[in-house]
Amino acid sequence: MNKTKVGVIFGGISTEHEVSIISATSVIENLDKEKYEILPIYIDKKGEWYEYIKPVEEIKTLEINEDITPIKKIENIIEYLKKIEVIFPVLHGIGGEDGTIQGLFELIKVPYVGCGVFASSSGMDKVYTKIILEKAQINQVKYEYIKKCKNNYKYINKNFQEEILTLEEITKKIEEKLKYPMFIKPSNSGSSVGVNKAKNKEELKKYIEHAEKFDKKILIEEGIEAKEIECAVLGNEEVETSCLGQIIPAEDFYSYSSKYKNTESKVIIPADIDKEISNQIRELAIRAFKAIDGKGLSRVDFFIENKTNKIYINEINTLPGFTKISMYPKLFSQIGIQYKELLDKLIQLALEK
Repeated sequence: MNKTKVGVIFGGISTEHEVSIISATSVIENLDKEKYEILPIYIDKKGEWYEYIKPVEEIKTLEINEDITPIKKIENIIEYLKKIEVIFPVLHGIGGEDGTIQGLFELIKVPYVGCGVFASSSGMDKVYTKIILEKAQINQVKYEYIKKCKNNYKYINKNFQEEILTLEEITKKIEEKLKYPMFIKPSNSGSSVGVNKAKNKEELKKYIEHAEKFDKKILIEEGIEAKEIECAVLGNEEVETSCLGQIIPAEDFYSYSSKYKNTESKVIIPADIDKEISNQIRELAIRAFKAIDGKGLSRVDFFIENKTNKIYINEINTLPGFTKISMYPKLFSQIGIQYKELLDKLIQLALEK
């Protein structure tokens, strides 16, 4: 039996480097070794590419901050990738799920798992995701959009007109538009890296300054009291959804720490919500996925407001985590699609695409 050559790419230059390693080693551990010849490819934080030359049979899911050894530098990246039949990028954040590496795969005409260039780039950018979802008429919480501009900030209104303001002026402007608490997010960042919750003006200032360390574009959202719900989607033209999962964060919100370090965070699968609301969310997940021209997979996150049961979309993650605690594989497992089968389906969708 001829095995399909699958290149699993992980690591990368983003702040989610370590999460990517955990996801990828979990994928490698669970790929069918009888069906696939697996070529693990590691990108370090400087952007250097390496073959991960440990026998795949010995690769087990790593923990955060474990060293990646042994490795051998890839001298000609393009030629190396061209000998692969399908690429499985398990890269999160900048340089991985923002359309840049997907563009490389398109140029060299190698099939790859997941969303294409446009869906990846628009899904990664929280501000532009919101703009597309507004066009798709999917409810979202109130938000404002600002940019860091040298020593000041640009306030961007709904017509994309820009106004240069100081930090003091920009916080006053935002307070006129939104109520506390507010969530401050770098527009291009994942796994809640750089995200904070402000309850007053001083925290708002502080967290704006923190967010700009990760991206010049900053999204500020009005917080609501709500259940956090996630839905996994799978497919190209014909799209299926998982059951829903509910996040119970151990901390004030579902931060990077509560996702990956705090063992008190919990998930409820399937989510304990009304069937009609569940069906609405699954339909909205498919609509959002198609609105950004998604392919392969995504995880679509929602809020259900406690007082009203109103549904709000939060964001789309076009390359969701594949760690042993990640929601995407867990949600499909609940409806009978186990990890190995899910990986098979994703590879088949990549080849079809």
